[in-house]
Amino acid sequence: MIGLSIAGFDPSGGAGISTDIKTMAAHGVHPCSVITALTAQNPKKVFSIQAIDTSYISQQIDSIFDEYTIKYSKTGLLYSKEIIQLVSKKVKEYDLQLVVDPVMVASAGGILAKEEMANSLKKYLLKDSLIVTPNVSEAEKLANMKIESIEDGKEAAYKIGKDCNVMITGGHLEGNNIIYTKENDEITILKQKLIKTDNLHGTGCSLSASICANLVIEDNRNPNFNPNNPDDLNKIIEKSTKFIYESVKNGRFGTLNPNFNSNLDII
Repeated sequence: MIGLSIAGFDPSGGAGISTDIKTMAAHGVHPCSVITALTAQNPKKVFSIQAIDTSYISQQIDSIFDEYTIKYSKTGLLYSKEIIQLVSKKVKEYDLQLVVDPVMVASAGGILAKEEMANSLKKYLLKDSLIVTPNVSEAEKLANMKIESIEDGKEAAYKIGKDCNVMITGGHLEGNNIIYTKENDEITILKQKLIKTDNLHGTGCSLSASICANLVIEDNRNPNFNPNNPDDLNKIIEKSTKFIYESVKNGRFGTLNPNFNSNLDII
């Protein structure tokens, strides 16, 4: 079982490609990865970003598909319109089912994308994606509205959902994850207990990686699985939110811990 992450590199190991690899591996899914940008950051601060040339991103993707057959992928930090356009082209070329984490702002507050990011995602990528998983701040940009309540979140989810399925994460909505499924045009609220902790760096990255990994697993196990079926997709999301809860509960070093279920003793 193989999944693919297309995202940025976080040298602190708490977010981006680093946590995507840890998360997919924790699910028993082999993690292939394509780096879109290098960042200088830690759980508290973003210092700088260096985007990777699109020709090299393209070469990374092609090299993976030269060897492997992959159905599900996730994206994280895409940074610019040019990178989004390239990823959109590759999604169509390789017929990928895509989980989009629309990374724009780091949990520490640093800007991780150019100004046109939201519009570029809507114009080039979301319409060819399975699901997008914004936090409240990112959902505000994608829906072009302020979200101050669950009702606001529902309205934003409907707006964003013109393109694909949506999960607005509930970290700033008292634990209420707002899920919009396009096939039945319905909103589901998935309530989750919040944990008071500073170990939150990379939660959005890990959530989308977990959803991707669980899609790979379920598709591999169940011949009748349909990722666009609302019941099937909601079960995947519920599994992943439980995984993130345990990862945060067992977090350390300012970030969540996707390896919480490891049998190895941590020294």
